[in-house]
Amino acid sequence: MARRLINLRPSRQGALYLGLLPFLILIALYATGSSLRLAENPDDKLLPGFSVLADAVVRVAFTPDRRTGTVLLWADTAASLARLGMGLAVATAAGLVVGIGNGLLPYVRAGFSPLVAVISMVPPMAVLPILFIVFGLDELSKVVLIVIGVAPFLMRDLQARVEELPREQLIKAQTLGASSWQVVLRVVLPQMLPRLIDSVRLSLGPAWLFLISAEAIAAEVGLGYRIFLVRRYLAMDVILPYVAWITLLAFAADLALRALNRRLFPWLAAGRGA
Repeated sequence: MARRLINLRPSRQGALYLGLLPFLILIALYATGSSLRLAENPDDKLLPGFSVLADAVVRVAFTPDRRTGTVLLWADTAASLARLGMGLAVATAAGLVVGIGNGLLPYVRAGFSPLVAVISMVPPMAVLPILFIVFGLDELSKVVLIVIGVAPFLMRDLQARVEELPREQLIKAQTLGASSWQVVLRVVLPQMLPRLIDSVRLSLGPAWLFLISAEAIAAEVGLGYRIFLVRRYLAMDVILPYVAWITLLAFAADLALRALNRRLFPWLAAGRGA
């Protein structure tokens, strides 16, 4: 085979080095920029040095807060993950039920598909004030925002996946005597679950965005609340570790969902040619 770029593959070790290279470049750029700014102004807060970042990490992640007695990073993480988990769980359940219903049942599709399409076009952040008015400033409004932001995407994506199923599968199942409920459970659902997990993976970024936005406006604890609380003091030594921590949590969730898909549905990777 000709040595074209599309046919060249790095080794596993080479792929690891290539993956680390952009991060090393970003770290080097940050270190350079920080050194230049601090050399010009030792009190500069925009790009704190690594020693200052390390001190801030120790303060928020390992030292109890004097006012509350809790370790701030872990208390904020627990609150944010609880809200995110509840929102994604409700959105996933709604996406599964409505997506399969719209994709498989013509009467359900005629009644609900236009409504889902319209709701999916509503900017979730635009209805945040309404949610605060209707549900108050407690946990429910934040969870509902995540559901409104994520569920319509899951519904429409899963509906499209159901409609892509070969018609022959459904006809053969009915020929063998399967009822509509059995077609859903034995034919459609096993094929939609791995695709639903992939869709949830793609929704992690927007879900975090909605969560951080809601926490920034009305919360007493949470990762988004802490970031917007300390921004008034230009505390970049706290903001940057928090942003890195949120990114790490999202990346870990993505890896976990990938591993879950491979574990539960090994046939999916084979079908994709992996």
